[in-house]
Amino acid sequence: MQFGVGLSTGMEGLMYPVPFGDAGTLIRIAQAAERLGYHHVGGNDHLTTQRYVAAEWPDPPRYYDIFVALAFVAAATTRLRLQTAVAVLPVRDPVVLAKQAATLDVMSGGRLILGVGIGAYREEFEAVHPSARGWQRGEMLDEGIQALRTLLHDRRASFQGKYIRFEGVEMYPKPLQNPLPVWIGGNSEQGMQRVARYGDGWLPAILSPEEIRQRVDRIRSMAEAAGRNPATITIAPQLVVSIADTPEKAMQKFVNSQVFQHLLSLRKSTLKQQPL
Repeated sequence: MQFGVGLSTGMEGLMYPVPFGDAGTLIRIAQAAERLGYHHVGGNDHLTTQRYVAAEWPDPPRYYDIFVALAFVAAATTRLRLQTAVAVLPVRDPVVLAKQAATLDVMSGGRLILGVGIGAYREEFEAVHPSARGWQRGEMLDEGIQALRTLLHDRRASFQGKYIRFEGVEMYPKPLQNPLPVWIGGNSEQGMQRVARYGDGWLPAILSPEEIRQRVDRIRSMAEAAGRNPATITIAPQLVVSIADTPEKAMQKFVNSQVFQHLLSLRKSTLKQQPL
């Protein structure tokens, strides 16, 4: 079993107060994680402030670009794997994202784990792409993953989809890792189907051990039906840890935290139909 540590690339106001930690804090956490033997560090991806965060804090949160931040972490470490957890594909151009991912993998010596997802807040998508209101982000994510695979593998990549189109893109250098591992976030049935079809890994969020076991069985069954070897899919749950002298104190500390308020904000998206 391997463990990773989350970096505050986009957590101010969501999981931590505003302000929380500056750019140098990311480097210090990553270096400490490497020194302590952790497998990877991962950062989340936000381009603009969520409405509930803007209403709560007088100052805007600092959201760092995930690829630039991980490039700085790569330069300050030697072994630690670097994970986007997750890069929000619907708000990003897949050709540019593929170039960023390939470059980061090459310059880090093959240490990138490319985590992608739909994004927890539709309001962010609509703020960045107001002309795309009504577009199906799940369909965009499906196309985006297929487009990434093509861009990162083919000599000249072309793609013609409902939302994504490009022709004859020759993108080099390719990632050092072949294939570059693509892990997919999402707890829903559609998310599990996506992992079974396209994913090298699954990034579930805030599920109990029993819920994870049941959904892993489901993903493996769907992967087999799709002609894939389910053993090749890494299971990488994202968890929140609250530490105190007793379980009761730990729970109270968690309920009083900014993290808990963040999870409450996800009840209509990532954590739909999940008890908190």
